[in-house]
Amino acid sequence: MSFYEDRILPHIIDKACSMGQVMKLRSQVVPLARGTVLEVGMGSAINLEFYDPGRVTKVYGLEPSEGMRRKARTNLARAAVEVEWLDLPGERIPLADNSVDTVLLTFTLCTIPDGPAALAQMKRVLRPGGELIFLEHGESEHPRVRRWQHRLTRVWKPLAGGCHLNRNIAELIRQAGFEIVELRNLYVSKAPKIAGYLYLGRATKPA
Repeated sequence: MSFYEDRILPHIIDKACSMGQVMKLRSQVVPLARGTVLEVGMGSAINLEFYDPGRVTKVYGLEPSEGMRRKARTNLARAAVEVEWLDLPGERIPLADNSVDTVLLTFTLCTIPDGPAALAQMKRVLRPGGELIFLEHGESEHPRVRRWQHRLTRVWKPLAGGCHLNRNIAELIRQAGFEIVELRNLYVSKAPKIAGYLYLGRATKPA
């Protein structure tokens, strides 16, 4: 891992993912989590303040970046829920089949190198009837924005930790065998449209 990826990029990502409107959306989706939770791409643990300790028994935080885990220390120190770090990538989730009630994804699927493989792992560890809760950015429904996303992703990725601007998040989730039960799309008002088209919703693992 380079100095940029370990020491600089975590601060950039944390800042970009904690904008006012983004935090408001986090405050709406994170409290939906219940039971044993797997948060994939926990980052700086910015979501911890929004978990409902009356609904959540434990959170597994999957985060392969040492720089992000280091940045999470302050948020972990004041967490109201039990957290256990898992320092492996999303394609290698070290949990048993059908062992969690909720999987939480916030601005994560864009950076995982093999999105379908990671989603297959999430489905494997999620109990039948469990929920995948997501707040992600990705491919826009608007052709002009979408064209620029495809043009710029190659140069954007190395600067943004492997982030893909052009992934259709809803389609990836459906192709992994989840059933989407709620979906909203919107733009973050103060972000560039190429990086600010959001997918917000819930999906279930069929029983």
